[in-house]
Amino acid sequence: MQKNTTQQTKTLFLAQAAVIAALYTAVTLCPGISAISFGPVQFRIAESLTILPALSFAAVPGLAVGCILANAGGLALGANIAGAWDILFGSAATLLAALCSYWLRNVRFKGLPALSALPPVLFNGLVVGAELSIAFRLPFWLTAGEVALGELAVVAVLGLPLLLLLQKTKIFKR
Repeated sequence: MQKNTTQQTKTLFLAQAAVIAALYTAVTLCPGISAISFGPVQFRIAESLTILPALSFAAVPGLAVGCILANAGGLALGANIAGAWDILFGSAATLLAALCSYWLRNVRFKGLPALSALPPVLFNGLVVGAELSIAFRLPFWLTAGEVALGELAVVAVLGLPLLLLLQKTKIFKR
């Protein structure tokens, strides 16, 4: 019986990670949305999912794989100006941010893991801001600030309400 439960847990973990990766990729590359997902001023709507590590560790690999696929898809579509560097460094920033968000999940203010929302803002602001600064030959602090503000807006306006909604369901068991 124990072996079956362990297998079910692994299967659930893989399924959750795969769904998160697929959602992140699909939302980023969705026609109409992909135009604002890349470039010096960006609002990557899929970044609202970066709050999910506060609910499940499965979100960590899911976000990383989703970001790799989205950045590669953006490159194939000609939307990802930073190119292969974004696939490598942008995805690494997402992985580090997801790990930090997971580690901060238990620091809560009025039941909300608000600190879990900060790592994506910081890591993407710095790393993607540096990529865009180089790609567009713009001042680093300008591009870092633009990315961080876009990230903060998406995480605060879409991500935190999504988290509150998902906490009320049994999709992610604590």
